[in-house]
Amino acid sequence: MAKIFTGTARAVVSHGVDPTARFLLRLGVTPNAVTVAGTVGVLAGSTVAAFGHLFWGVWIVTACALTDALDGTMARMSGGTSRFGALLDSSMDRIADAAVFGAVTFYLAERGNPYGGVVAALLCLASGQVVSYVKARAQSLGLDADVGIAERLERLLIVGVGGLLSSAGLLWGLPVMLWLLAVLSIITVFQRLTHAARSARTPTP
Repeated sequence: MAKIFTGTARAVVSHGVDPTARFLLRLGVTPNAVTVAGTVGVLAGSTVAAFGHLFWGVWIVTACALTDALDGTMARMSGGTSRFGALLDSSMDRIADAAVFGAVTFYLAERGNPYGGVVAALLCLASGQVVSYVKARAQSLGLDADVGIAERLERLLIVGVGGLLSSAGLLWGLPVMLWLLAVLSIITVFQRLTHAARSARTPTP
């Protein structure tokens, strides 16, 4: 099923990521180091946003979140992803997601929970974790759940757009985008469960 940001957007990202990955590998930087550094950057950006500097927090988080594509590209260029590298990447992603939505929750709570944004942020946090879990668990069972309208890239971009709208004075921007994301994330959970169920019924050739 189609993702919100399809091949074109991802191709644009990879156009900038590939040369950066080659450059870092030449410097001796490892994919795992990039993974950890990116997560530390997301934590820093989330803290900045939580304490009211939403505009700068969004840009810091966005820049650091791009390492999610960078470390994977570096791993492929250096001969393939290790099992520990894959585990580290998934673990850091969950930490980063918790930081982003925790920061958003704190930011909105400090401003009186406009438009029920705190509830929406908590729904996004919970459903986003389930989205990732369903895919990982399905893969461990030999099932296919690699589908969904709102994967991690889409989730972060939607939150980022909401943050920029609110930082521009449109206070409804962040809560509205969070409610939209909550709905899309819940839909994605059911898309993945349904696809996994179908793959379970497909006979292995």
